[in-house]
Amino acid sequence: MAQSFDAVIIGAGQAGPPLAGRLTAAGMTVALIERNLVGGTCVNTGCTPTKTLVASAYAAHLARRAADYGVVISGAIAVDMAQVKARTRAVVANSRSGLEDWLGSMERLTLFHGQARFESANTLRVGDELLSAPQIFINVGGRARVPEMPGVGEIDYLTNTSMLALDSLPRHLVVVGGSYIGLEFAQIYRRFGAAVTVVEKGPRLVSREDEDISTAIRAMLEAEGVQVRTGAECIAFAPHAEGVVVQVDCTEGEPEVIGSHVLLAVGRQPNTDDLGLDRAGVATDKHGYITVDDQLRTTVPGIWALGDCNGRGAFTHTSYNDFEIVAANLLDGAKRRVSDRILGYALYTDPPLGRVGMTEAQARTSGRPLVIGTRPMTQVSRAIEKGETQGFIKVVADAETHRILGAAILGTGGDEAIHGILDLMNADQPYTTLQWAVPIHPTVSELLPTVVGSMQPAT
Repeated sequence: MAQSFDAVIIGAGQAGPPLAGRLTAAGMTVALIERNLVGGTCVNTGCTPTKTLVASAYAAHLARRAADYGVVISGAIAVDMAQVKARTRAVVANSRSGLEDWLGSMERLTLFHGQARFESANTLRVGDELLSAPQIFINVGGRARVPEMPGVGEIDYLTNTSMLALDSLPRHLVVVGGSYIGLEFAQIYRRFGAAVTVVEKGPRLVSREDEDISTAIRAMLEAEGVQVRTGAECIAFAPHAEGVVVQVDCTEGEPEVIGSHVLLAVGRQPNTDDLGLDRAGVATDKHGYITVDDQLRTTVPGIWALGDCNGRGAFTHTSYNDFEIVAANLLDGAKRRVSDRILGYALYTDPPLGRVGMTEAQARTSGRPLVIGTRPMTQVSRAIEKGETQGFIKVVADAETHRILGAAILGTGGDEAIHGILDLMNADQPYTTLQWAVPIHPTVSELLPTVVGSMQPAT
């Protein structure tokens, strides 16, 4: 006999727990199913641990640059990987335990540990338990994709998850994939002292970004000693006495790289293949992402999909916003839509890249008349004072409506300063509104009025 609830939530990632909080506060009985650790990717294998590692790597980098600031450090700079990882694990554990305590305090919530599988459109099995509810919310997240590259089954490789369990410093880390996850790990471990090579199949790094952004990020990484191999059309692997040989077949440079460790960072895939979605009639696309409408409803009435598994966002903040959309529509009588979301995100290299809206390339293909404003970080007082002048600011706007279409801030504080643009876009205000703001000096954000005040027609 199935246990009956008002709602069942599959997955305790970034959307699941807050949704449980709203539903239980509204008087509903809720079952929350988690097969591994509460907190999902962000807390356990994503944002929290990796940004903790970024902080440790930044400290090591800054210590090596101490003389640039007139600070004398006697002796060599050493990184204690065991201590670095212990700090990371402590930050993760504290974050997860706080979430567990919050869930434990919720009245009308029952937490089930195990793999959830649909028996029908309103019934799930978790081990020996059957759970039924008229409303089911899928929040199962995603995992690293392991492509069928030649030889990949013959080697020991790392993913973003197993990378976090590594307590020792690789002699030579080969990162396959020159995008967000791969580049963050590449810089982190280079700053920890490892030799690092990034192998990217495409012609440039972070191909989603504009070419000037890609070029600047590559120069930034290469200046720190990261080797970059783009145009690697024929990536293959084989065991080697020193670890792994990675065949790259690039148009220039050595045809192979020998590394002690290989990190595969070539994308993500949704955790939807073992849910029994076919028994519920829930449709997915060819990549396994659950098909949803603009309000995150699946093809089956009474079932929603939130977070990374629906293909409508791949970030913690978009997952949380999915919760906000569903909760507002169900409980507040709202009509919020995913299509109203203005996407912002960051690449947490150092300096970071803060991004919102369209790239310049996307804006150019839109057919709109454009104006563009730029400013190098070498002309930003805050960056000069910090001795961190790499990067630039770029804002792209519609020449007729004066609405900002997108922006990029590659530079110190770029992940924070981009919110000035993000907020203006959400408020649907022209960039001229920002032009007459009086920001605080010295900050990176103070240059935004200057940038939008010097917008020029795109050529």
